[in-house]
Amino acid sequence: MRATRLLVTALREPESVATLDDAGWTELLTAARAERLLGTLAHRLDHRAVPPSVARILADAREGAAEERRAALWEAEMARRALAPLGIPVVLLKGTAFAAAGLDAGQGRSIGDLDILVPRDALDAAEVALRAAGWEPIKEDAYDDAYYRRWMHELPPLIHRERDRMIDVHHTILPPTARPKPDAAALLADAVPLGNGLSILSDEDIIVHAAAHLFADGDLSGGLRNLWDIDRLIREFDREGFWERLRERAQRHDLLSAVSRAVRLTRDLYGTPVPDDWRHGLADRLYIRRLLARDGWGRQGSPLTRLAFYIRSHWMRMPPAMLAQHLWTKATKKPA
Repeated sequence: MRATRLLVTALREPESVATLDDAGWTELLTAARAERLLGTLAHRLDHRAVPPSVARILADAREGAAEERRAALWEAEMARRALAPLGIPVVLLKGTAFAAAGLDAGQGRSIGDLDILVPRDALDAAEVALRAAGWEPIKEDAYDDAYYRRWMHELPPLIHRERDRMIDVHHTILPPTARPKPDAAALLADAVPLGNGLSILSDEDIIVHAAAHLFADGDLSGGLRNLWDIDRLIREFDREGFWERLRERAQRHDLLSAVSRAVRLTRDLYGTPVPDDWRHGLADRLYIRRLLARDGWGRQGSPLTRLAFYIRSHWMRMPPAMLAQHLWTKATKKPA
């Protein structure tokens, strides 16, 4: 865990890197790359004195992050053009939303797929429009395709035939089978227009979504990046009445437990300023162990902890009988 602790400390206190030796730099950079935080680290360390070899790596990371940002914003514009004739709300999610809105969380951030939110009753029309504009399905397996359409919170992923970029079209932020039941209509109704035909979620809903993605729909892979997002978002959005609004939105979306844990862990790891009444909770130590489970070579460690969180992620997504049937189908399905 030394490497990931070095990474957390460097992000929280950039001046801490002044004491690193060659081995420490190797561990830090390896962990940052493995956690998809190298561009973020490079942004945090910009203009700081570092060894020449490190400076070159960080410069390349900043350039790579800038290129990912340009590609993400262009992909968002292409999706907007494809969906504009439908006249439906199109809300950007995750990294592309941060970049499009100029949020601090987008500085140096790695951005992969384009994630958007549209009304559920517009899914079919959105898929037709996107496929006409060059996006094609990835899931060729009939079971996987049917599973997405019936049980997931998004269409089967699509990839553009020319640009090789993926888009995930969501109608809510958690699978309908999951225990929490977010209010998708409220997410769309309170979205904030960017003035270009696209919108992002409200300040509080952005944080609720980040917490939901991490604690109610996953095994915590990439969790250090998600918590860094939440730290940056809280610091930027923390104005009068923010914490009351965040609690109300988290309750409305049935995600107060996930949001509370995210808030506590960002404070514990990144020193996020948090009110006293948000600091109390149980079992956070095990979550921190999972989040930091990586060695100096960038390899995942703590296999039993990771297995426990993998099982938990599936348990959170669907009822036991449905989970057993799904896992059995996947395990016994013949290769194509």
